[in-house]
Amino acid sequence: MVTAIVGADWGDEGKGKITDVKASESDIVIRFQGGYNAGHTIVNQYGKFALHQLPSGVFHSHVTNVIGNGVALNPEKFIAELQGLLDRGVPKPKLLVSDRTQILMPYHVLLDSYEEARLSSRSYGSTRSGIAPFYSDKFAKIGFQVSELFGDEAYLREKIDHVLTLKNVYFEHLYHRPAISAEDVYRKLMEYKEMLAPYVGDVFNFLYQAVRAKKNILLEGQLGALKDPDFGIYPMVTSSNTLAAYGAVSTGIPPYEIKNIIAVVKAYSSAVGAGEFVSEIFGEEADELRRRGGDGGEFGATTGRPRRMGWLDLVASRYGCRVQGATCVALTVLDALGYLDEIPVCVAYELDGKRIDDFPTTVKLKRCKPVLEKLPGWKCDIRGIRKFEDLPENARRYVEFAEKGIGVPIRIISNGPSRDDIIYR
Repeated sequence: MVTAIVGADWGDEGKGKITDVKASESDIVIRFQGGYNAGHTIVNQYGKFALHQLPSGVFHSHVTNVIGNGVALNPEKFIAELQGLLDRGVPKPKLLVSDRTQILMPYHVLLDSYEEARLSSRSYGSTRSGIAPFYSDKFAKIGFQVSELFGDEAYLREKIDHVLTLKNVYFEHLYHRPAISAEDVYRKLMEYKEMLAPYVGDVFNFLYQAVRAKKNILLEGQLGALKDPDFGIYPMVTSSNTLAAYGAVSTGIPPYEIKNIIAVVKAYSSAVGAGEFVSEIFGEEADELRRRGGDGGEFGATTGRPRRMGWLDLVASRYGCRVQGATCVALTVLDALGYLDEIPVCVAYELDGKRIDDFPTTVKLKRCKPVLEKLPGWKCDIRGIRKFEDLPENARRYVEFAEKGIGVPIRIISNGPSRDDIIYR
């Protein structure tokens, strides 16, 4: 069976832990989109890890971990991340990189950084990891596919010349920076060829056979539905599709094989980067939630930036679950709310003086205000509880209230950072 684990909101929902837990039941775990611009935090017997490109199944020796063709692959970061696991005592995982994956180049990072600097106060809040330039090149048909590194040298050099004719216009005339050397690009691609050679394979055929053999396959998404370029808070979105449906495109798995879609929702809200965030809170209220949240504070796993904080937004989460096609919800970080006497929840929006229950496009979202309802808190530590019925009554009511508002069954509850801090309903 094929299962997808995806975010319902802005990202940072705690997908890494849920994927790590579900990987124990899987044969294959696939990272299907995005790059190293976001991370998944996992706490297990080896310690605390922030994975940026490696699939979250790398801690399970029986799992084959796959980089799908929709990923923006930075080979240097990929190898460094792998070595970081080995250095901390993690057994070498089984890894397979699709020969159709494309390479994120150093000049993509430069272009991203220069453009954000040029935009200044109008910037997109990018992590400056090269993601937007990478996907722009992919769809402009001037990216480098992994398979091309193992092909004809003359073809590759000719393509490099063609690409740099375009790229150096930006470097020299828009950003007033030195031109990129074709020889430097070729040498870098050959370095990447050597790095990736042990892992590259025909992932499409591998997964075709795995589906036929009825293997348990887990698709792991990055960020969340509200960062999707089609259905998110455009233009303050990422540059890859963050929806479960894209898992079929980025792997070659038929869409009808994706039977189970777990949308991850945080028990409150958080976001990194610019964009609309109706339930956002500020000041001491936000600082206290940020300090208590996550698995040691709410800071970006990749950037270290303080996350923007807000209350659970049922309008956004309901919409995110719908566009993801969620069959169930995993509610995470419930334990972080144990300090509150009352817990505000955003149950609707006010748009131009009228209450709305559906998530609008960004031009309307800018004018929305949160409609809040306060629920009683439970005022105790719930870590270590393994059964839903053992939770305090007000914690159970909070989960049930969220479930009714989202409209999708909450089957998994995370009440702590450890792999074992989890409740099934």
